[in-house]
Amino acid sequence: MRSGDSPEAGIVAGINVTPLVDITLVLLIIFIVTARIIVTPAVPLDLPRAAKTDQVQMVFSVIIPVHGPVLVNGASATSDEELLTRTRAAIAADPEVRAVIQADGAVTHRTLIRVLDLLRQGGLERIAFAALPLEDGSPNQ
Repeated sequence: MRSGDSPEAGIVAGINVTPLVDITLVLLIIFIVTARIIVTPAVPLDLPRAAKTDQVQMVFSVIIPVHGPVLVNGASATSDEELLTRTRAAIAADPEVRAVIQADGAVTHRTLIRVLDLLRQGGLERIAFAALPLEDGSPNQ
């Protein structure tokens, strides 16, 4: 047996790496799950396809999902007055502002026209609609 006053009694000769491996694997799983969430879009849209699309700089973004409120520059506009207020603020900041409407393909015509009218009432004259380009050989959707 060793005596308690030996200089080697208090020194740890090896490091247990099992807890380090456990923590590393847990962090890896967290990164994998969050990376998957980041890749998916915040608002899933089924944009219509068009034969001719242009790249437009999105300055004032209006997203109209099938379910839920209209999103203006990523923030929800739950009422018509809020949409008008944000539109007027964008016009005040930049009179040459350009709006891009991204409407899901299943959005009703009534909803789209109401949002378009509100944007025009707010003073926006430059309005574009977002669409995906047609794939070769695919019919219009």
